[in-house]
Amino acid sequence: MSTTIVHLVRHGEVHNPEKILYGRMPGYHLSSRGRSQAARTAKSFEGHDIAALIASPLTRVQETAEPFAELTGLEIITDEDVLEAGNRFEGLRTKGLRSQLWNPVRWPLMVDPSLPSWGEHYKDILSRMMDAIERARLMAEGHEAIVVTHQLPIVMVQRSVRGQSLAHNPAARECDLASVTSLIFQDENITDLVYATPARDI
Repeated sequence: MSTTIVHLVRHGEVHNPEKILYGRMPGYHLSSRGRSQAARTAKSFEGHDIAALIASPLTRVQETAEPFAELTGLEIITDEDVLEAGNRFEGLRTKGLRSQLWNPVRWPLMVDPSLPSWGEHYKDILSRMMDAIERARLMAEGHEAIVVTHQLPIVMVQRSVRGQSLAHNPAARECDLASVTSLIFQDENITDLVYATPARDI
């Protein structure tokens, strides 16, 4: 029986002074804190048997992956399937009293939070993530793979593996910046999920 581990790493903090939902918008870089978070989480993999390094194409994720590439000596493989979730509220403030979601013009997009109706459906995010995870498992079979990606795609995998509904309260997500969600495979089957926050004190 072959044991393979696929680690899902969330990117570090993003420089976002406008406090908007940036989603898939280009040009959003890590903040200095985010770079420190990425470096700390990468350092936590010293001594690990990493055979593949995969990342979303977005800038903040590629920057998060850089210290992992330096540590492992691996090239970063870009995979569109681990991209951020599509969201029709990109570019808007979505939190607090200044949230632009209070505008009634946007309410028709919020008719079904269980999908969600304002963006890429949860089941579609999960499907593409599981495809990418299977490719990572095969690339690193018998070893470990690191997949650097985004919060919601990771949460979809977590909830599926735990047997939870994909629809959820965002406030209940367990996926901190630069956190690691490790999927342990025995052959092709996931037998355990382990969550860690190496950069929690940054």
